[in-house]
Amino acid sequence: MSQSVVHLERVFFRRKTSCILKDISWRIERGSHWALLGPNGSGKTTLLKIITGYKWPTSGRVQVLGRDFGDCSIGELRTTIGWASSAIEAQLPGGDTAIEIVVSGLAASIGLYRDFSAAEYAAARAALLRVGAEAEAERRFGLLSQGEQQRVLIARALVCRPKLLILDEPCVGLDPAARHRLLGDLASLAAGGDCPSVIYVTHHIEEIGAWITGVMLLKEGRCAGQGAPAEMLTGDLMSDVFGLACRVARTCDGFEMRVTG
Repeated sequence: MSQSVVHLERVFFRRKTSCILKDISWRIERGSHWALLGPNGSGKTTLLKIITGYKWPTSGRVQVLGRDFGDCSIGELRTTIGWASSAIEAQLPGGDTAIEIVVSGLAASIGLYRDFSAAEYAAARAALLRVGAEAEAERRFGLLSQGEQQRVLIARALVCRPKLLILDEPCVGLDPAARHRLLGDLASLAAGGDCPSVIYVTHHIEEIGAWITGVMLLKEGRCAGQGAPAEMLTGDLMSDVFGLACRVARTCDGFEMRVTG
């Protein structure tokens, strides 16, 4: 297998009598940014858990950051992957400040269970700066708006300077203005020379900006297509993936999907 950021070959995942993932092959090259798109229940979260080593495939080969699963330390590998998810957000102490939330990412802990050095706090502040959230550093996490909390979660995922960054539906619950600002900040982050490869998980094609270089489509645990956004985000493919007639149009920001029947 290659030295790609992610390289999956014929991955299956079964649970009892159900097959959750079916014959998934996917390669993410270094420096590329991919959207993982599909409806709820299509297998997106299971696929992420396999990539991060929290679930093991029933069959198939998995290589992440040049390391073959079954022949590497999964715990060590996870320190090179940043993951921002609403599932993590719900577990974080609302009374901690934003910078405390971010610095805890250096220990991959929920809460602060050791003393952190001045250099580590400086790294946390720098991560907040990268996502435009430095002004929130000393504010309580539980008092931040949802958009501000998402920025803090992304900073927490970035603080270890990962080589792969997974953003699991970061715009869930955001109002249109907050979503627009966050997507703009992500585009700026991706434009930076030191941005890790990104997997951006969503079921809204409107969130897929020009910085996304590839799209993987999932439907009922199968790959329904993968390739350049312009090739994947078509009316025919979206109608198939989401199970309803729809039309896709290009906009100044990216793509827009409208249900037609």
